Amino acid sequence: MTETKQNMTTVLVTGATGRTGRRVAEAARAAGLTVRSASRTGAVRFDWADPVTWDAALRGADGAYLAYPSDIGAPGAAEAVGELARRAVALGVRRLVLLSARGEDRARPAEEALRAPGAEWTVLRCAWFQQNFSEGPLLDRVRGPEPAFAAPDALREPFLDVRDIAEVAVAVVREPTGRYAGEVLELTGPELLTWGEALSAVARATGAAKRYVAVPVRDYGAALGGFGVPEEEARFLVELFGTLLDGRNASVTDDVARVLGHGPRPFGAFATEAAAAGTWK
Repeated sequence: MTETKQNMTTVLVTGATGRTGRRVAEAARAAGLTVRSASRTGAVRFDWADPVTWDAALRGADGAYLAYPSDIGAPGAAEAVGELARRAVALGVRRLVLLSARGEDRARPAEEALRAPGAEWTVLRCAWFQQNFSEGPLLDRVRGPEPAFAAPDALREPFLDVRDIAEVAVAVVREPTGRYAGEVLELTGPELLTWGEALSAVARATGAAKRYVAVPVRDYGAALGGFGVPEEEARFLVELFGTLLDGRNASVTDDVARVLGHGPRPFGAFATEAAAAGTWK
């Protein structure tokens, strides 16, 4: 039996019904790990807003994938991550992998809070998800002929497939020597694309014409209220997009390849698969 299977057999996945957590759980099972899929309403109950649920979810796990809801830079995230990390170490959960955001200054306190004494922590700073085009609040707009968003026309982003995030997270948890402990990994896709170029890939895959419409960040924030987003959350997103969409993330890294031994999935492949699945019909 390998050292990995002897020492790292059970992983807690928080947010297991979410965009990344679901894929992490799938990848962990495929890798032969016992997965404890946790969510607010699942069989394994875990609620970031209810610390009473934490210990039962953590107890008996060897590692944990931590995905804070809404945004890792949201108010209260650092306090919750820090307390969870301390409890995890006390309960024998050695390896902690935190989903974070590339270029987001507000995420840094939560990243620092993860570094509880005794924890083998790894931070995954991720680029904008490719699946934001196929899941979540942007989906209906991407289905239309003129999707609008707050990214400037010329802004380039290394869009990242969440399946690559999941595979990296599982590789980090399973790594027998703890090679990535204490590291911040910056995960990106293989290429820089504008939002217009990304939507052109969706248009080619679906055969439907699409034209990207860039709107000022504050105008986009005002529109969020019409979509039912609470005022406080909309204000947070306006401030967040005002920094993240300034070009700071317009570069690619090799961290996905360094961990997995192969490069990340390109946006065009994602668009082709999503279109074949009928995502944008």
